[in-house]
Amino acid sequence: MLISIVAPCHNEEDVIGRFHEQVQKVAEELLPLGHDMEFVYVDDGSRDRTLDVLQHLAALDPRVRYVSFSRNFGKEAALLAGLRHATGDSVIVMDADLQHPPELIRRMVELRGQGYDQVIARRTRTGDRITRTLTARMYYRIVNRLVDVELVDGVGDFRLLSRRVVDAVLELTEYNRFSKGLFAWVGFPGTTLEYENAVREHGRSSWTFRSLLDYGLDGLLSFNNRPLRVALHLGMALLVCAGLYTAWIVGAALINGVETPGYVTIITAVTALAGVQMVMLGVIGEYTGRIYYEVKERPHFLVKATNVERTKDLIS
Repeated sequence: MLISIVAPCHNEEDVIGRFHEQVQKVAEELLPLGHDMEFVYVDDGSRDRTLDVLQHLAALDPRVRYVSFSRNFGKEAALLAGLRHATGDSVIVMDADLQHPPELIRRMVELRGQGYDQVIARRTRTGDRITRTLTARMYYRIVNRLVDVELVDGVGDFRLLSRRVVDAVLELTEYNRFSKGLFAWVGFPGTTLEYENAVREHGRSSWTFRSLLDYGLDGLLSFNNRPLRVALHLGMALLVCAGLYTAWIVGAALINGVETPGYVTIITAVTALAGVQMVMLGVIGEYTGRIYYEVKERPHFLVKATNVERTKDLIS
């Protein structure tokens, strides 16, 4: 069985060589068991020497395939490119910064042999700050009440996929991609194994608080239209409240006579309603913007350099 390792890279020149050494060792351990391996690296528009390192690795190891983007298109585009290029019977998606332990690959392959189409690595939150743990738990609790798929806390892109899962994911051609949700949406039998997240060996993560927030919003909006339904329900609730308030004002006027309207009440009502309207417009705008990008049908990425013969297949 051929196993493809798909590893997106962004400014990883200091660690990609070390990563390749470790996955090579795993490949040597699996070879006597009848498993061959290929390594698919996707350079997501790195500004350092990541591409040079990948070209050097490809010259030394014929199993190395690389694709380098013309600019930074984001991790979702890099994952898509890696899956499109992977030719293995099974594909393992993992980060190249060694925070995903390569030693788990052998266990994943063993579980694949038991018939699972997805072997999902779930990171424990041991060592995380309590604020981050509580925030993550709250986010997943809220999101899973809204989205059409189940997202599990600690589960990311680190997983083994069978060929039929990869083919199913590649059939989903939407521009706004949220791979964690797509993997859950396609289904197929799966199992989970836990691991403790390793410390990043070199450099700093490119994930800022804002990018994490945007990523969380992508997960919320990509698999449901419930925020729009919430807007409708909220509008109806406000309409009912306005009707009750009007009835109360009219009743008070009939009983006690007309009084001077309260300034504070008016300002509070106007401000609250304006805020609700802006939020609802933002929700509608998010969905409209996604439709806008979908109908443009731009490619997910453009390739600058590659040692892949099927370049035309990758530029989409």
